Amino acid sequence: MDCTHAQSLLDTYVDQELDPVRHLEMQEHLQGCAGCAQNYSDRQMIHQSLKTESLYFKAPRGMENRIQRSLRQAARAEAPSRRWFSGDWFKIAAPLAVAALVVLMIVPYFAGPSPDEVLGQEVVASHIRSLMVDHLADVASTDEHTVKPWFNGKLDFSPPVVDPAKEGFPLIGGRLDYLNNRSVAALIYQRDKHLINVFVWPATDRPITEARKKQQGYNVIRWTGSGMNFWVVSDLEASQLAKFAELLKSSLRAS
Repeated sequence: MDCTHAQSLLDTYVDQELDPVRHLEMQEHLQGCAGCAQNYSDRQMIHQSLKTESLYFKAPRGMENRIQRSLRQAARAEAPSRRWFSGDWFKIAAPLAVAALVVLMIVPYFAGPSPDEVLGQEVVASHIRSLMVDHLADVASTDEHTVKPWFNGKLDFSPPVVDPAKEGFPLIGGRLDYLNNRSVAALIYQRDKHLINVFVWPATDRPITEARKKQQGYNVIRWTGSGMNFWVVSDLEASQLAKFAELLKSSLRAS
C-alpha cells in the first residue's frame, strides 16, 4: 500500500470501518511510514476532541414529547373527513404502497454482510496475516503423524490431518489460529509456489453451507464434513483448489 492510498483510507481507519484485510494493510503501512503515522495520530486527536460534551447541545427535558404532541395535534387538525373507500383514499394509498414496496426491495442491500460473509473475511485476513508476519506454521513438518499429535492439549478437539502429497499437494505444517470466536487448527499445504490454508474446527453450532467463491482476490471453499467445518483459502487457481478440496474430502472419508 502506498502513501496516497493510505491517506485516502485514514479517516475510515480511525473510525474502525475498514474490512479486516484493509485494516491489516493499514497497520503494516503505518508501522513503516512515519509521515502517515503522524497524520494518523493527528486525526486521532481531532476525533477525540470532537467527542467532548462542550460541542454538543442538550435539548431540555420533555422537548421530544412536546414536539411529537404538537405534530399529532396538527395532523388531526388538518386531516379532512373522507370516506374510507373514496377515490381520494386510493389516490393517497397507491403512492404509499409503491413507496413501501421500494423500501422492502432495497432494505436487504443495506442489511449488512451475513455471518458467513463476515467469517469469510476473517478467514482471508488470517491467511494473509500468516504470510505477512512470517508465522505460517507453529509445527513445520511434512509428516501427518507429527503434525496431528502436535495439536494434542492445545485444542479441545483433534483435527483430521491427511497428506495428499502423491497428488501434488504436500502437507508442510500446522499452527493454532483464532476464528469464529474460538481457537481453530490451521493446516498448511502447498502446490508449487502457492500456499493453502485449511482452517478446521468442530461443527457444533451449525453446519456451514458448502460454497466456492472468490473473496478479496483469494479463492475460498467451505464445507462441513466428518463433524468438522472446513474453510480452504489460497491464491491457487480455482480449479486446482477445487481439486485439492475434493482430494481432502475423499481422504477424510477413507480415513
